[in-house]
Amino acid sequence: MFGEERTRTLLGPADPARHSTIAPPRLSAHDLIVRAEAIAEPVAHSRQARPTRRLVLTAGTLAVAVGAAAIAQTFGPSSPDTSGIASPPGADPGVVLVPVAYGSAARDAGGPLRALAGSLVDAEYDNRTGRYMYHHRKTWGDPVMTSPDGRHRVAFADEIKEWQTADGATGKQVTVQVEPQYPDQESRDYWQRTLKPTAAASATPAPDSIPLPPMDLAPLPSGRAQLDELLKVRFGGGAVSKQVGMVYGQYVVPRQTRAEILRVLADVPGFLWRGQVSDRAGRKGVAITFDDREHTQQSLLIFDPNTGELLAYEQITLSPVRMNAYQVILDTAWTDRLN
Repeated sequence: MFGEERTRTLLGPADPARHSTIAPPRLSAHDLIVRAEAIAEPVAHSRQARPTRRLVLTAGTLAVAVGAAAIAQTFGPSSPDTSGIASPPGADPGVVLVPVAYGSAARDAGGPLRALAGSLVDAEYDNRTGRYMYHHRKTWGDPVMTSPDGRHRVAFADEIKEWQTADGATGKQVTVQVEPQYPDQESRDYWQRTLKPTAAASATPAPDSIPLPPMDLAPLPSGRAQLDELLKVRFGGGAVSKQVGMVYGQYVVPRQTRAEILRVLADVPGFLWRGQVSDRAGRKGVAITFDDREHTQQSLLIFDPNTGELLAYEQITLSPVRMNAYQVILDTAWTDRLN
């Protein structure tokens, strides 16, 4: 089995993540196998492999993910579910994936982002300490699977609680798989017939608690040059959006750094200000978007209008089937307890 270091060595200068901190896998190898086995055998054997946008796989998941790539395409996170998160207006919970709504009017995001950066107040975790960085997230669309004819899709969803020391030496992750989501009723009907009955019946299995493997987690920089490098500014708004989602999903970001991240975003060409929106947890925020026409994708970031914390990150396909990749950050804190 390939390990992370051997993979990085083989890729060498071509490794796009060689200067990045790679987060631990959200799913264990066992979970990936269970999800692969949830598909009836004829579907699994007839599914043609599709290229994935995830270029580097973390240690411990590479071999399993290669085997599962024939039936699953990983997008990242994605859309509403029936377990406590409010669906956007007009959405049918458990059926249709609906992007977060925002008005059609848009303007350059630079000015509003700089104004927001200059008005931030403390978050609940500011000026507090603890041994562990704690995050409570929900993700949708990890993975998204498509039927052999390309007409029917299903997006898996997870609720994740994670504790990790600031240096990455130790930690714990608790994952609960929640109700799958569908882009339309036809896809729902197809996959509920196709998924094995045992998988369809256990939409909310027991939590999967695993220790996090040690990782060399560098301190979060606060200076502009270091943040530009961390957020991949030279690669444009799509890459920056993903990196912002990674940073807020892994670190407890202090107010000064939150403000500087907003200023970084303000200087990246192409971000549009979308004004006030509601995220999938029903929280009020302000949103910016970036359209990556080359890769037919749109990124959307939602920030708390007072503290500047990232509430949610969405990536959707600019096509008639706007299958979402989505993450909601429900809680961030410092704590001394693993519970």
